[in-house]
Amino acid sequence: MESLFAVLVGVLVAAGVFLLLSRTIIRVVLGLAFIAYGVNLAILTVAGLRDEAPPLLTLAGPYVDPLPQALVLTAIVIGFGTTALLLTVALRAYQVAGHDDVEAFGDGLARNPDAPDGQYADPEHLSPDQPEADHEARS
Repeated sequence: MESLFAVLVGVLVAAGVFLLLSRTIIRVVLGLAFIAYGVNLAILTVAGLRDEAPPLLTLAGPYVDPLPQALVLTAIVIGFGTTALLLTVALRAYQVAGHDDVEAFGDGLARNPDAPDGQYADPEHLSPDQPEADHEARS
């Protein structure tokens, strides 16, 4: 059983790395989620997949260690929150840039597309792609 889970962990992490290396922002987010699920499954597998009693004092032992399950449950909640945040950022980046190609984002996200004079969305934190003279000319 552990060898099957090890293969599944390998497939999840490999698929996650493959998706993480793509240029589409949604694939990057899905790749991070796949890697997180693979790590969670690895933690459960390393803790042991034994058929023992739950850690309740009313049942006879031996008991299963509850720490890996608690750790994975916490990681699932944090991973869900992180994935939701990344999807929100990806959606906003798509709305501002009009495309989902990570490499083509460039400096276009730093500009406010609704401003008539092309002002930056955050004038205090300008992109390092722009030379200083260009920043001073705009302000």
